[in-house]
Amino acid sequence: KQVFAKCQACHSVDAGTNKLGPSLHGVVGRASGAVDGFRYSDAMKNAHLTWDAETLDKYLAKPKELVPGTKMAFPGLPKEKDRADLISYLEQEAGSAQ
Repeated sequence: KQVFAKCQACHSVDAGTNKLGPSLHGVVGRASGAVDGFRYSDAMKNAHLTWDAETLDKYLAKPKELVPGTKMAFPGLPKEKDRADLISYLEQEAGSAQ
């Protein structure tokens, strides 16, 4: 939850609550660019990723490296533990797409 504090200015874990970034409710297992009503960059719409733990880890480390052209300005989380804690939080608090 502490690591998510870095994300909550732009993201919510509540269903249907888009901010500057899309809602992260149900993000685990969801396809990239799939939140209805959110205007994604072409890069994210065409990334064809599934947000599983491994993909989230890569994206959270260096978003613009995994999805060049993403609108997300966040530079990433360099610490592996921070990424693991955030992914665990998302799995527990945001639910999964399955």
